Amino acid sequence: MDLENQKRVLDLTEQHGKDNVLVLLGGGDAEASGLVVETVMAGDPAYAGPLTGVQLGLPAYHIVEPEIKSEIDPGLYDENIGMMEMVLDVAAIIGEVTTIRKQCS
Repeated sequence: MDLENQKRVLDLTEQHGKDNVLVLLGGGDAEASGLVVETVMAGDPAYAGPLTGVQLGLPAYHIVEPEIKSEIDPGLYDENIGMMEMVLDVAAIIGEVTTIRKQCS
């Protein structure tokens, strides 16, 4: 997660409160998605950005996770995500973000 996005998440959390922010990911790489989850939950693991040492504890999910996918109109999901979902390693992404989420909880 780049430094600018870390700052945005921090600002939004300060503005709206932790209970009113959810981080929704859409990247195509499992490891990178896991790092984002770790960053918004437990702080920047690279110790380089605004979230260094800041444990926001924000819920973070990937758009392909069943609990998120089920909340989106199927036609809209297929139109915007369906093609991407066919080329991604969805199982790896779900596995990584779920594991990191559990570790940071």
